[in-house]
Amino acid sequence: MHPDEIATLTARIGRAHLRRRLGLEADHEVFVLNRPGAHFFYPENWYSVHGVIRHALRLSGLLARAQDNATRLQVRHNRVVLPGLPAAFEGFRILHLSDLHLDMEPRNVAALCARLPTLDADLCVLTGDYRAKTFGPYDRVLRAMREVRGRIEAPVLAVLGNHDTLAFVPAFESMGIRCLLNESEPIERQGERIYLAGVDDAHYYQVHNLDKAAAGIPEGAVAILLSHTPEIYRHAAHCGFDLMLCGHTHGGQICLPGGFPLTWDAHCPRRLAAGAWSHGAMLGYTSVGAGTSVINARLNCPPEITVHTLTAG
Repeated sequence: MHPDEIATLTARIGRAHLRRRLGLEADHEVFVLNRPGAHFFYPENWYSVHGVIRHALRLSGLLARAQDNATRLQVRHNRVVLPGLPAAFEGFRILHLSDLHLDMEPRNVAALCARLPTLDADLCVLTGDYRAKTFGPYDRVLRAMREVRGRIEAPVLAVLGNHDTLAFVPAFESMGIRCLLNESEPIERQGERIYLAGVDDAHYYQVHNLDKAAAGIPEGAVAILLSHTPEIYRHAAHCGFDLMLCGHTHGGQICLPGGFPLTWDAHCPRRLAAGAWSHGAMLGYTSVGAGTSVINARLNCPPEITVHTLTAG
């Protein structure tokens, strides 16, 4: 990042957060590139696994079908009942995109860009993982993100995932994508407000701070949390958030018939791996994602775009 961008982010999120995030990114990149043992921490960087899965799908005759499935986006509609919702936000629609992995496969990006203009929303939220690898160049990611952003008319809020670099923040914000780094943003309609908060990655980098994210939200206000991963669901519920939107799991991506995931790469119950859920008084939704990771293939788990519609019920 340019020194001016670093200075701006330091003033905004604090020196400790910025230094910790950038330092861990640098450590991870060196570790993955120079230490084969690092592959155990990230299956997406364990290239022998890529080959084994791809070869198994090819031998079974499922590879072409699984790759084609990755372009067949489904639009899922989720009705969210929030009893304290201000009247001005009745029917408010949130377009939710997650795990785009924009440099994985151009056909997936093309399918997403073709579908987005057909959807109507009041706000769009992105819940992380915009690149395929967890390190390295990201010019293709930024080019693809410009294409995606150009097809979304609504304001866009985003959080970072474990695949993402802090350097995305100034680039995304220059495109009109507001990144929430343990911050909150009020959304106003007809003089009434709800609040969107977002935390930095809680899966690998663990630089999330719910206290800071919730600090600017008045007591009793409707508050929605954006997190890349569902893993912090208990803490989020006890912080008083009404709704948590997240991704990361891909719903398993390659699942058994019926969408049963074999793995979801998150320290949380299986019920939080995909779709709507609740914990205590907090509602939640885990998107299975619009992209693919490790290999470009999906079986029994189609990619999704989600539209959440808020109602007081």
